[in-house]
Amino acid sequence: MKTMKIIKYLTLVSATLLLFSCSEDVMDEINTDQNNPAVMDARNLIPDLLLKSAFETTATDIAWYTTVYIEHAAGTWAQSGEADRRDAQNSASLFNNSWNSLYDVMNIAQTIIDRTDPVEGEEPDNYWVRAIGQIMMAYNLAVTTDMWGEAPFTEAFQGMDNLNPKYDRQSDLYPEIHRLIDEAIENLDRSTMFFLSMDYIYGDLPAEANVEAWKKFAHALKARYSLRLTNINEQVWAEAALNAVPNAFASAGDQAMFTGPFAIALGLANPWGEFWWSRNHLSVSSTIHDMMAERNDTLRMARYFYPGPIAPIGQADQVQGVYAGSRYTTSWGAWSQPITMFTFQELKFIEAEASFRTGAADWQDKLKAAVQASWEFHNVPLEEEILDEDGEVEDVIYHFENWYDDEVLERLTAGNELEEIMTHKYIALYDREAIEVYNDYRRTGFPEMQNPNNQTTGFVHRFPFALSEVQSNPANVPDIDVHVDRVWWAGGTEN
Repeated sequence: MKTMKIIKYLTLVSATLLLFSCSEDVMDEINTDQNNPAVMDARNLIPDLLLKSAFETTATDIAWYTTVYIEHAAGTWAQSGEADRRDAQNSASLFNNSWNSLYDVMNIAQTIIDRTDPVEGEEPDNYWVRAIGQIMMAYNLAVTTDMWGEAPFTEAFQGMDNLNPKYDRQSDLYPEIHRLIDEAIENLDRSTMFFLSMDYIYGDLPAEANVEAWKKFAHALKARYSLRLTNINEQVWAEAALNAVPNAFASAGDQAMFTGPFAIALGLANPWGEFWWSRNHLSVSSTIHDMMAERNDTLRMARYFYPGPIAPIGQADQVQGVYAGSRYTTSWGAWSQPITMFTFQELKFIEAEASFRTGAADWQDKLKAAVQASWEFHNVPLEEEILDEDGEVEDVIYHFENWYDDEVLERLTAGNELEEIMTHKYIALYDREAIEVYNDYRRTGFPEMQNPNNQTTGFVHRFPFALSEVQSNPANVPDIDVHVDRVWWAGGTEN
């Protein structure tokens, strides 16, 4: 104890003697609490970036509302019931939390990008971390502009230096999204330092495989965001999407899934599972149920829906636990399911649509591969062996081949090709991938929605701007009506 006191005393004396010769920078370092650093290394921001992107962007309010808007689910209680009836969907408070969460997570991504800047950053050689920051910035920025249209970006993330950032047009934001992805791919190729324990998506892979996995995810996003712009220039952007596909996911093993680990316990579950347990707002919609029944899609229906009365879309009673529920979102199994950020089945449907739009001769083969990928994603058996009394294979029932020939090929006629592609994508992405289905419907108008309130009140074409923005940045917030005004890539005009 005496020795320690002496050391502390000598340290204090030395610091005092050096006081008059120390530079300001050295004094700043001396006065810094090393156990509570003011600036965090960029790699330490990656877990928070990925966690919030999965939970707050992909798997909460935005998804829960869009699944009602595109009629995967009928809202049969509280706020979801209002969405189903199209009541109060212009309210600025509706998506206030989602907007603020998106800007929180994009601020994290921007901090990573700034710290790893090759010229002005403190960590200019940290290419792997920079690439993940850029990919996730593109991912979250795309969700923001896809839902709201115009959004702050070029003047955002400046804190007190600019509390009233301008709103950038969506037509200016999409080039930024593509730039971020392209630069991320280049930075992944330059990567030499890896912090795999920080990576909640591909961190279980060795470094080289991890880099390839992130590159595949980046190319998949490039395909997604290229196809989004087909109303702007169909041929150019369909070709761009198609060109990105070969470098994206090669199988379901590559897809971007946030796996948790989740558990059947509050606070440890997939957000969809907790939403069902704590709110129980959603039921199976008559729109998707009837669409699948019409196509004799019984094997997937058994995977998708619990038995029970089906909620009539837009006019269901406001009750809990009465109508049939989704096996993915209203079950104990929902608690431990991964968060689907980008699936292989979505990529295959992107390939099918882009192939059709570019006039590729094999577009029907691509469609078949996409539908098969959906069956496999949902663990539907493609075929079944029939055994005799001795346990030998007596016959094989080709469930997928027979159904596909009867219910898909038979419906393909000249003029309805795109509608059928989008209908099967709509069915395939039920219901945790509702955000992308919402984007697809607004972009193509397929499949036809059945909610009668779309004809009276109007479909919800975009999200109302957040109350926090309306109150603090009113001069810059665009004036919109969500039932009338569309986002730019869906044919709307820009403020």
